[in-house]
Amino acid sequence: MIAKLKKQKKPSSKNEDLIFQIIFVFLFVFFVGYLAVSNYRIVKKRGQLNERIRSLTEEIQQLEVEKQRLEAGIVETQKDVYWEERIREQGYVKEGEEQVVVLGPGEIQKEEVKTEQNFIQELFEIIKNFFKEIAS
Repeated sequence: MIAKLKKQKKPSSKNEDLIFQIIFVFLFVFFVGYLAVSNYRIVKKRGQLNERIRSLTEEIQQLEVEKQRLEAGIVETQKDVYWEERIREQGYVKEGEEQVVVLGPGEIQKEEVKTEQNFIQELFEIIKNFFKEIAS
């Protein structure tokens, strides 16, 4: 009988197994670290976007209030009473009416000062004319 030779496997060395395990652990740690960093970035970006959403929502509410105020102003300006009031503020009066101006206390004092200055100027004019007549 002829004996068959069996192919023998090379016994794997412990060094090769150790290197394979180290590479596997390194790749695993790298992959887990990459996922952790990516997750952190996503959470941070989500927080920023949520804050932006809140600020934009507040801005929208403010703009809605401003829009309602402006629409109320448009409705108000379409009335004849509004335009009549604006025209009267500019000093116009209807036919047959007389305009009455009411001065406040500060304005009355200003008028008195102007009157006193006018009186002094008139007095100087009279004195100046008097001396011109004498000199001529």
